[in-house]
Amino acid sequence: MSTSEEYKRVYTGPETNVQYLQELFGESNIHSRIRNDVESARLAGFGSTHGMVLLFVFEKDFDKALKIAKSTFPNDFDNE
Repeated sequence: MSTSEEYKRVYTGPETNVQYLQELFGESNIHSRIRNDVESARLAGFGSTHGMVLLFVFEKDFDKALKIAKSTFPNDFDNE
């Protein structure tokens, strides 16, 4: 993984959706990274009720990943 590559958020949603998308991305050779602020807050001793997890991909894979995410969870993108 090159340090010059930038990540871009492709999806925000429940952890189960994010894990499923991460599997689909892996099948398409798209590297992804999860950021779970809820779990981080819990481990630090803070509470959170937000419950959303962020999924990031490299900028070069963003369009391909977004297409997969939109076709998998179209209702999550209705407000765009």
